[in-house]
Amino acid sequence: MIYRFAISLIVSAALVTGTVQRVAADTGDAIVGGVIGGVIGGVIVNEANKKKARRTTTKRVVYTNGSYSAQRQENREVQTSLNYFGYPAGAPDGVFGRRTRRAVSSYQVYMGYPVTGHLTQFEKTVLLNSYHQAIAGGYNTNQIVAASPDGHRGLLKHTQSQMAGGTGTVLTVVPQQTTAVTATTEVASTDGGLKLPSFGDAPNSSSMANHCNKISLITNTNGGYVNVSTMQDPLFALNEQFCLARIYAISTSEEMIANVQGFSAAQMQAQCETLGPAFKEQVSALSLTGREQVIAKTSDMILSTGMSPAQLSHTAKICLGIGYRTDNSNVALASTLILVTLGETVYGELLGHHLVNGFGTSQRNDLALPWYISATDAIQSGQPAVFVPGQSERPALIEAAAIQLADPNAATQGQSATFVLPTFGTGTGTDQ
Repeated sequence: MIYRFAISLIVSAALVTGTVQRVAADTGDAIVGGVIGGVIGGVIVNEANKKKARRTTTKRVVYTNGSYSAQRQENREVQTSLNYFGYPAGAPDGVFGRRTRRAVSSYQVYMGYPVTGHLTQFEKTVLLNSYHQAIAGGYNTNQIVAASPDGHRGLLKHTQSQMAGGTGTVLTVVPQQTTAVTATTEVASTDGGLKLPSFGDAPNSSSMANHCNKISLITNTNGGYVNVSTMQDPLFALNEQFCLARIYAISTSEEMIANVQGFSAAQMQAQCETLGPAFKEQVSALSLTGREQVIAKTSDMILSTGMSPAQLSHTAKICLGIGYRTDNSNVALASTLILVTLGETVYGELLGHHLVNGFGTSQRNDLALPWYISATDAIQSGQPAVFVPGQSERPALIEAAAIQLADPNAATQGQSATFVLPTFGTGTGTDQ
């Protein structure tokens, strides 16, 4: 009897030990191992002891650096671009999963690239540059889209052709009608002063949309935007920031237009186009006089309209985006002047960009500097950044680049008229 009991005890112990070993080997689970060990040792854990049991929590700390964040941002832009052209990459979270890889593969099939699900630098540059060109818009972009049977995807093939050494899609553009100008030496000034010869306005061949398309291509080829530490060419650094600001202005305008009742997009564009002639004197003063004088002239003009500051601000932000989207520098400049004169000083950055590049103005680096400095000072003083607000280094970059280009001794001086401005109400919510 005793012999059989001893045999049973040995067998039972062997079975329990084998179970423990298998569980530990299969799962490595410390909690399960602890429970089984407790059974083997005959330990009974009562309810009171359970409440006193200590629980340990392991915190996982993830350290990120600047290059990692920059890569995530670029990945988000790739995903946004893929979605825009009809290749569904899902939410632009900066993480390339199976959905994004499928979208990349579809893009590669359309473009005739090897289907790998992974973008080469060239393939990425074509994609991103095409997206920026589509968002920037402009006459030439619209013509490319209209001429392609694939719509906006035609921009991808056009950009690919240009970067590969071709000329892109061949478009037949109907030239605008021109009116013959008769030369005369008897054009009288309005104040009875000096009479000068006039041969009409010089053709404006500078396109902001085309300019930004070129800048975007170079930026993508360089692998990202210039910052303070990497800046070598101050003009190029400012051009990058101008094109970013232009896209933000267009985007803000389109969001506001969607909330305006009683006006079609065509009607708003037509009314905004009246700003150019109305503020011709103020826009012309940008190339000749200093910041304070231009603001004084614009202030007199604004007071003559009888509109409230809220109405003017709302209208100017809509017209600013329309001016950039339609490549109308006069509308963009007039809208910006209104905003700056109303106290939204951060928009003065745009006037600096126009003076540096000669879009609707003469190229005057010296006169551009005060507009840049006043805009960056406003941000440092607490005004919210309206362009690329997530980049805290941006004001310092703009200021450093502008100072390198300009003579800081710019002059300052000012005057006005009466005009009925378009109004699209004050809108709802935040305008910025």
